[in-house]
Amino acid sequence: MSFADRPPHKAAANWQVQGLMLIATFLVATSFPVVAAITDSVDSSVLTFLRFALATVLFAPLVAWRYGLGRPGLYDLMRYGVLSFLLVTFFWCMFASLRLTSPLNTAAIFSLSPVITAGIAAVLLRDRIGLSARIALPIGAAGAIWVVFRGDLAAMMAVRIGASDLLFFGGTIAFAVYSTLVKVLHRGEPLARMTFWILATGTVWLFLLSVPDLSRVAWTEIPATTFAGIAYLSAFTTIVTFFLFQWGTTQIGPTRVTSYTFLNPVLVLFIGLAFGDALPPVAIWPGIGLAISATIVLQLNGVHKGLKEKPISGAPAPQGRA
Repeated sequence: MSFADRPPHKAAANWQVQGLMLIATFLVATSFPVVAAITDSVDSSVLTFLRFALATVLFAPLVAWRYGLGRPGLYDLMRYGVLSFLLVTFFWCMFASLRLTSPLNTAAIFSLSPVITAGIAAVLLRDRIGLSARIALPIGAAGAIWVVFRGDLAAMMAVRIGASDLLFFGGTIAFAVYSTLVKVLHRGEPLARMTFWILATGTVWLFLLSVPDLSRVAWTEIPATTFAGIAYLSAFTTIVTFFLFQWGTTQIGPTRVTSYTFLNPVLVLFIGLAFGDALPPVAIWPGIGLAISATIVLQLNGVHKGLKEKPISGAPAPQGRA
């Protein structure tokens, strides 16, 4: 039985979960320079639609061969539709807010997502969060924000919260609800199949959202590098990361999975170093230390203090290969 087939009540080894979550987080971090490189070529809503649509097409044959796509009933479509609606809401709020606010503001707000997820998980999953986790969550958020602003206190103090920032904060809440509901709405089907239907229903939402912009796209003028970037985003930072994060949520719970968000600004820095960027200033390193330390504490907290969320009871075992 591979890790992908393992039902939630048969938890994977902790090292396996943590390793896969690190891989997924690294892939997410690589998406930032890729999006930055291609975002000027295609409207953001169209870009996201193409990303979801291609991911759905690429993932369909694998899921069909391994598990069968199945014929989801109305209730199942509602489950998948709710989850994908939350994801699309997050992406729409992000792109809409970036028209009026700065990337620094959105990055700082998104650093709060593990804290928000912990609060939502406490309500929906009755997740018990110990003292060390309650301390580590705000410290991790502070460390990530410190890295985002490159240790510049003046820049942090100069931030002004506007309507666009509140819009993205709403999108961040939608993302946190999605992260928690993955566990609540999983009904024992193979997670690869669940991921496929979330992508498919998300593609429908995004098509409806991008219809006004699709007719204005000059497809023949889009450079080949943009299509290559969309293909990378679809295969690695959509299919792989969505699936791994959903699987991780069923294994260690949404709070510990989203705590890896603290590492995103850190990993973006390290990826930049690999491509020849200069070493970050000394002022950034305390924030890097706080973000990494908080993530480690949150993972150890779940392992040693018995705070891992309980798997959903009564869910049927996943089906085998079709």
